Amino acid sequence: KLDEPFMVIATQNPIEQEGTYPLPEAQLDRFMFNLIIKYPNKDEETLIVKNMHNIINADIKPIINFDQLNTFQNLVVNMPVSDHVINFAVNFVRATRIDEQTDESIKKWLNWGAGPRASAILIMAAKGYALINNRTTPEIDDIKHMAKPVLRHRIIPNFNAEADGMSCDDILDYLLDKIK
Repeated sequence: KLDEPFMVIATQNPIEQEGTYPLPEAQLDRFMFNLIIKYPNKDEETLIVKNMHNIINADIKPIINFDQLNTFQNLVVNMPVSDHVINFAVNFVRATRIDEQTDESIKKWLNWGAGPRASAILIMAAKGYALINNRTTPEIDDIKHMAKPVLRHRIIPNFNAEADGMSCDDILDYLLDKIK
């Protein structure tokens, strides 16, 4: 356990490398987000290379202190959320699970859906996103915006999804269009 406000950030390369192994689903579920970071464009990459040679003389200045960070974290945790936003998030996550009420395409594409932790994390992420955007409470659009980073590593597509060319993000987009 790390002291607050520290956290674990892990990376997983998209190509197999010696010493890098996929995590079991139960361990992946403990990560809040699965972010896809694309290669930088040429200008960004050039700037990265230039700045790598100036790092020794860098004058790093903090932009936030511990108390400020703690205050922001508490704002997110204590931010109110409307029942209709919670219901949307719960319904969305539940729509990834296979049962008798599941959409036929989801039954076809998924072996496993997201658990209750995903609903709670989706609300927390939407609250943080709302705060970053100067709003005092999250909206359904915040849930939709955070759905893929929160859920893409919590659903398990099957061979049918691969055969249909459906990625996790494609499946989540399909559900976002269907859930009201």
